Amino acid sequence: MPTAPRPLAMVTGASTGIGFELARVCARNGYDLIVAADEPRIHNAAENFRELGAGVEAIEADLATREGVDRLHAAAGGRPIDALLANAGRGLGHGFLDQPFEDVRRVIDTNVTGTIDLVQKVARDMRARGRGRIMLTGSIAGFMPGTYQAVYNGTKAFIDSFSFALRNELKDTGVTVTCLMPGPTDTEFFERAGMMDTKVGTAPKDDPAMVAETGFQAMMKGEGDVVSGWKNKLATMLATVTPSGTLAEQHRKMAEPGSGRS
Repeated sequence: MPTAPRPLAMVTGASTGIGFELARVCARNGYDLIVAADEPRIHNAAENFRELGAGVEAIEADLATREGVDRLHAAAGGRPIDALLANAGRGLGHGFLDQPFEDVRRVIDTNVTGTIDLVQKVARDMRARGRGRIMLTGSIAGFMPGTYQAVYNGTKAFIDSFSFALRNELKDTGVTVTCLMPGPTDTEFFERAGMMDTKVGTAPKDDPAMVAETGFQAMMKGEGDVVSGWKNKLATMLATVTPSGTLAEQHRKMAEPGSGRS
């Protein structure tokens, strides 16, 4: 008897960090992969995933652009995507008025515009088939005003909210939507965001493999959201009852340039 084809997962931002670990956990759980990132390291990461038994196609594409999103979606070649793990994201530290607007726009286009463009394309196919799983990487940052990370936190607030709305729109369709909301995680995020002189940039962080496993299991159970780590769960609970001005001041103490030296 011929063996049944493996399910297919598409994972974005998969060259490093949480996305890399999400792709690994998908491969370990029997998925073939289409993985994407905007850097050549995605091809090295793909070799790691193949060693776990997955069939892998690696796409180097800028998901802040329509062209990049279209190219990634086309890579499936008509093969059904069983799980979309939309993890690609970009951070940006320092004060908003001191940031080049090109950098601001790139954060928004990566975290929001490109993400929901891809989700719409894939989710339409899933809805037509009556099955599929979607996981979006939000953040506990979406629960608080991000002083010195104003644009990044704003994009994550959007993703957190968007995921709940889309989940409700897709109820009873066979398509589930899960929002993974990690806290500070031991990845290249803070270095890339120019935040290695901040308190949050230099503080101990969560293990990306643990975060990825938490998100994957929640996605497989069809849960609406999951916050990884008990400290982050506590932080989100407190954020819901704390005035926004207080949260903004607390965030300043974590993300203000130079705070890591105090």
